[in-house]
Parts: sequence; C-alpha cells; structure tokens
Amino acid sequence: MKNDTKIKIFLVDDDALFLKSLEIEFLENADFTIETYPTGELCVANLSNTPDVVILDYQLDGIVENAMNGLETLDKIKGFNPNIPVVMLSSQDKIEVAINCMHHKAFDYVVKSETAFVRLQKIITTIFKYQKMEKELSWYMDRM
Repeated sequence: MKNDTKIKIFLVDDDALFLKSLEIEFLENADFTIETYPTGELCVANLSNTPDVVILDYQLDGIVENAMNGLETLDKIKGFNPNIPVVMLSSQDKIEVAINCMHHKAFDYVVKSETAFVRLQKIITTIFKYQKMEKELSWYMDRM
C-alpha cells in the first residue's frame, strides 16, 4: 500500500449488478480508489495499475464464453505479482471451493451474501495491518 494515497481495489465480477453495488458500497463507506472489471482477462491486462487488493469472483463465466474463471485469474495475478492480496468471492458456500482457493494462494474467501461487504471491509483492514507488521519486522531485522 502506498502511504499517502488511497487504497486501490480491483473489483472483478461478471455479475454487473453485484459489481456495481459492491463498488457503491466501497465508495460510500471508505476512502478507496476502485477499478471494476467484468472479466479476469481485463483485470490481468490492467495489473500494471498496481492494485493494493483484488476482490475476485470465483465463477466469471457469465459474459464471455471460454473466459478465464476466478482460479485461472488468481493464478495469473499471482504470476504477475505474488504479493497482491486476492480475496475470492463466490455464491458457493462449499468448504471444498474455499480450500481450493486457498491452495491457489487467495488471501481469503467470502460467500456472496448481505454481509459480504462487511466481511470484505474487515479482511482489507486485516491485510493492511498484516503488511504493516511485516514492514516493521523487516525494518527491525535489518537493524540487528
């Protein structure tokens, strides 16, 4: 995260209504910069815009036939920069799906529901607390 700029979040979901409602929630409730993408391909093509966090739909199959799914997109993001935290979103409330996402190095997994936005806010806060602790530890270790 950049110290004197807003947190940049990429929202990636092929459900236009859900994507817009999530964007509105983030913009109304916190000081973020938001970029939205309806496909994984568009998200990956714009990774040079340096997102601080990517919130990524698991399915991503509603707009473009043969589009990358969420796991394929997650793998491409991690291949581009393994330090970008990615939170997976899905309407599937199956533990196997969540575990699979974690095996692909997702930071967390959130089921789409009326509480999804609150969970996402908490997860983003956790991500930046964790990153701050890592930086402080690194600074401390460099001085030893």
